[in-house]
Amino acid sequence: MLKRADLEKREEILLAPYAQRSKNSLGRVYKEPEHDYRSCYQRDRDRIIYSTAFRRLEYKTQVFVNHEGDYYRTRLTHTLEVTQIARSIARSLKLNEDLVEALSLAHDLGHTPFGHSGEDALREIMKDHGGFDHNTQGLRVVDYLEKRYPEFQGLNLTYEVREGIIKHSTPFDYPRPTLPFESTKSPILETQVVDIADEIAYDNHDLDDGITSGLIKETALRPVPIWRDAQARVKKDCPGLKDEMRKYQIVRFLINMQVTDVIAETEKRIKRFKITSAKDTAEIPERIVVFSREVDQKRHPMREFLKKNLYNHYRVVRMSNKAYRFMSDLFKIYFDRPEQLPPSTQARLAKEDRHRVICDYIAGMTDRYALDEYKKFFEPYERV
Repeated sequence: MLKRADLEKREEILLAPYAQRSKNSLGRVYKEPEHDYRSCYQRDRDRIIYSTAFRRLEYKTQVFVNHEGDYYRTRLTHTLEVTQIARSIARSLKLNEDLVEALSLAHDLGHTPFGHSGEDALREIMKDHGGFDHNTQGLRVVDYLEKRYPEFQGLNLTYEVREGIIKHSTPFDYPRPTLPFESTKSPILETQVVDIADEIAYDNHDLDDGITSGLIKETALRPVPIWRDAQARVKKDCPGLKDEMRKYQIVRFLINMQVTDVIAETEKRIKRFKITSAKDTAEIPERIVVFSREVDQKRHPMREFLKKNLYNHYRVVRMSNKAYRFMSDLFKIYFDRPEQLPPSTQARLAKEDRHRVICDYIAGMTDRYALDEYKKFFEPYERV
């Protein structure tokens, strides 16, 4: 039988000196006996997978609202794709895959229904009541809102996973670390790997979904150098492919090219900054896990294309504006008459701020549940 001590010994052999070892974890808020045959990060991963918030990701929007079709990415499928990419990078860099997996699975737990438009609505509503962002909400989910253990609130995850949630950073995510997480310290390499895997996943898979939806035409992508180069390479290697297969191969090529570049560039930067332990990255103000300058410059026109042609497409804007109204209207109706909330949520109102309680309740909804609630309140013939 392979026991936890054996797993920790294996880490000593297989992991790089700069990887975060499970035996060096700063631990949990509530002391618990270690598990016989799982490392602390494997245990975190399992707790995240079995959480209510993780299951709800299946019906939370990535770009396209759930009822638009069953092909498009949801928060859950996006999370799984981030996990796959992050583990590939971590394995090549000899980082802690178990920690990277736990971080990847947890990185979107704080997302609202309806994607970023839902978050925008709650941010506006909560601006004078403690604010809202999905990183902070994700930490709140794992520290407080999940109730699965009689000994403590939340999932009681390790410090490193909790820090990775609050410090998750991409062009769409702006970390606001709170104590005990120091805002001036850079995150460990495993967290940085998840952050860049998130970027790779949503850029390329939003591109895939945009083409499939018809909102993006392949002909419109011809002026974008990174797409044009990938298209030429696929045409050369696999001539005569049908449209669907060609699109898949181009996206596949783009992901592989970016992952390969990140691994090579990160190895260079680890040597340049003389990183020899997991703690070393904390004092380095810039990111270590990054794209090379050449590839980053190539990615910029693609990101601008997606912003203009997908995220600001009139249909996506309509969906977003509609979702914003749903969230705002639901918040107001609960706030004005909180007795309409479920009993378990009402019970919190005696000790907690009404704005925060309602915010937690709405943020935890799936798209489908939020739409059903909206119908019950605003459609006169819908059963309540």
